[in-house]
Amino acid sequence: MAVLVAYASKHGSTEEIASFVADRLTSRGLEVACAEASEAVVDGADAAVILSGVYAGRWLGPATLFIREHADELRSMPLWLISSGPVGEDPPPVEELVHIGDLPEQLGAVEHWVVAGRIDADLLGFAERALVRALKVEVGDYRDWDEISACADAIADHLRS
Repeated sequence: MAVLVAYASKHGSTEEIASFVADRLTSRGLEVACAEASEAVVDGADAAVILSGVYAGRWLGPATLFIREHADELRSMPLWLISSGPVGEDPPPVEELVHIGDLPEQLGAVEHWVVAGRIDADLLGFAERALVRALKVEVGDYRDWDEISACADAIADHLRS
């Protein structure tokens, strides 16, 4: 079974999550193509996992554009969505952090997961650093690799059953 893992990442955190998911799916015997959303190809995929970093509650443009351009194809296959973004020890509720509306239902997604992200101050531009300070965003890596492994394993289990 061929699985497309397409991602949009601003500073590399979501790209690392996508690569991790792709590697985990490959280790479970699936054929995986992992690519940036702006370069991803749906042709030949039997299933898809779309990941996007979340900024100001929204998915990144390349991920939303990819979904708009390939919605019909994505609806015809098993699909998972992963939003990466909440940071801090005690982030607000998911509903306040990720605003993608009824996109999972529109696409018939099997699941939409929200996983914690990373903020590395060294990778931020001047305006981003100022915003992080002003909003008192907690800098650090909050990604839970066990949780991300569980997501990838759930995808593999679904596809291999």
